[in-house]
Amino acid sequence: MTLLIGALTLGLMLAILAFGVYVSFRIFHMPDITAEGSITLGAAVAAAFLVGGYDPFVATFAAAAAGMIAGSITGLMATKFRINRLLAGILMMTALYSINLHVMGRSNLPLLNETTLATHAERLGTRIFGGTADLNVAGWAVGVRDASMLLGVLFFVILIGALLYVFFRTQIGTAMRATGDNDQMIRALGVSVDTMTIFGLSMSNGLIALSGALIAQYQGFADVQMGIGIIVLGLASVIIGEALVGSRSLGLLIVGAVMGSVIFRLLVAIALRWGLNPNDLKLITAVFVFAALVMPQLGRELRARQAIKSKAG
Repeated sequence: MTLLIGALTLGLMLAILAFGVYVSFRIFHMPDITAEGSITLGAAVAAAFLVGGYDPFVATFAAAAAGMIAGSITGLMATKFRINRLLAGILMMTALYSINLHVMGRSNLPLLNETTLATHAERLGTRIFGGTADLNVAGWAVGVRDASMLLGVLFFVILIGALLYVFFRTQIGTAMRATGDNDQMIRALGVSVDTMTIFGLSMSNGLIALSGALIAQYQGFADVQMGIGIIVLGLASVIIGEALVGSRSLGLLIVGAVMGSVIFRLLVAIALRWGLNPNDLKLITAVFVFAALVMPQLGRELRARQAIKSKAG
């Protein structure tokens, strides 16, 4: 049960990463590699602030702000300096590796003795549940810390998802979505495509860095290698979510991103539980993503063939 709760909690934290990837990948049609550096940047900045004695909420806000700055720089390179979008993300990701090392001062920064958001969630859970004794959930013993973190992260993800939904229905949000759909039309309406792109990538990487800050506080450390391959996980979450909801509705796509992230993390946890060698985790991740990319297309082709056969018959 502890493994399941942990997988659900981590999956919900990574749903915020999926939100960020959704903005860059689906709205601006840009697989932004900056994500692999910005999630670590969020963890590094949050950890450095916490070790420096700052409040966890201040540290988390600073982490998100740092991610937004990184995304803005990627956007500037892609728009003002006319660097290929993919290359701009790679350049920023490469630079962030050294920046993250400077921020932390080492390759791994532990937080076991620091007061984090996980600490606050555990204290709140202790008050709500009336003590530190394990909870009985359907016959399974669940620790108060695990239950508190799961509920706290669930509330936070719902809040972020609701804010995203409301934002993308405002004039600025609609302009961002229109920029990704048809930049020539939005330019003709007097909207700066470059500004929308920079703002969008800033938002995307701010969300990704926020995810990194939460993960670092939950796991109790920040590591310079934690962002490797994270863009694949984010893309998989978005694609799996789209396959699940089967709709282009904004609200359903946001919900689908959360569902895709949680399901993907549960699949990884199940694979590890069945004895998967941790060294093969990246390979299995790539297989999951490949299946998520291919299966919807195969399903459409199969339905099209069946429709043709039914008409011919």
